[in-house]
Amino acid sequence: MIPVISFIGNSNSGKTTYLEKLIAEMKRRHYKIAIVKHDVHGFDIDHPGKDTWRHAQAGADIVCISSPQKMALIKKVDQELSLDQVLDHIDNVDFIFTEGYKQEAKPKIEVFRQKDGNRPLGRLNDLIAVVSNGVVYEDIPHFTIEDPKPLADFLEKTFV
Repeated sequence: MIPVISFIGNSNSGKTTYLEKLIAEMKRRHYKIAIVKHDVHGFDIDHPGKDTWRHAQAGADIVCISSPQKMALIKKVDQELSLDQVLDHIDNVDFIFTEGYKQEAKPKIEVFRQKDGNRPLGRLNDLIAVVSNGVVYEDIPHFTIEDPKPLADFLEKTFV
């Protein structure tokens, strides 16, 4: 089974920036990585006037675009899919990282920067580590924001 690790934290805590560093480190170690971003506001990856946008506007329920380098699938849904339903579409990778999904029952790593009076999310279930510019919980592994290598080592040791 592919390990799924959710990176959680307050808005603007640095989750995306840290994940960029961690993904690059994991790729240096020759792992295949998938990432699932949770967006509570809705999103649009099609651009008005492009063929796939026109197909969706015409009423297609699923629009897929494929090239020699990548493939994208856009599927209309009646309600938000659970993380496990989204994960059913992912295979052939070594790790799946999510950004968000703090309510899902998956191992979690909180990204927290002590600034502007922000507070950590608290001791959530499944919290396995914290990435921060200072120790947040004494009994939970802590990793610095600057260097993803120690967390990559931890993930290898824990999940490989």
